[in-house]
Amino acid sequence: MHDVLLDPFRHNGWATRELIAFCRPLSAGQLAATGVGTFGDIPATLDHIVRCDASYAARMADHPFRWVDEATADLDVLDDRAVEVGRVWEDVLAAPIDTERVIVVDDGAHATRAGIFLAQALNHANHHREQVCAILTGLGFASPDIQAWEYAWRTGRIWDR
Repeated sequence: MHDVLLDPFRHNGWATRELIAFCRPLSAGQLAATGVGTFGDIPATLDHIVRCDASYAARMADHPFRWVDEATADLDVLDDRAVEVGRVWEDVLAAPIDTERVIVVDDGAHATRAGIFLAQALNHANHHREQVCAILTGLGFASPDIQAWEYAWRTGRIWDR
């Protein structure tokens, strides 16, 4: 088990799901908002996060997701998909990981090491979650606290002494 990676990947999935939950009560107009330098509107960005996370997990686990090429704006579907991806990451982290393993990316145009692939999976999701938070801030909302400290409080991984 790659215990050192459990908290980062569990936080990653939790943060995405928290952001999806925060966005559920937004109106159609609010969900359609975008921001300068962002990926797209809120549902498109959340979908992008979940589908890319699935793609990363699938290549690490050699586990295809039947829906990875099907975009959706349905937040309930995205949440279900995020849960499914989280389970696959748990399986990936439960097995030996050769960080030097070569993974082919970009439709075969490039190759990278598995260790870099893991770093990209976490970085990518953080990057796009911050874009959604920027859109929410532009709409006048206080974005949800999805940092690792909040994850730790909610899951008992931090405590008062």
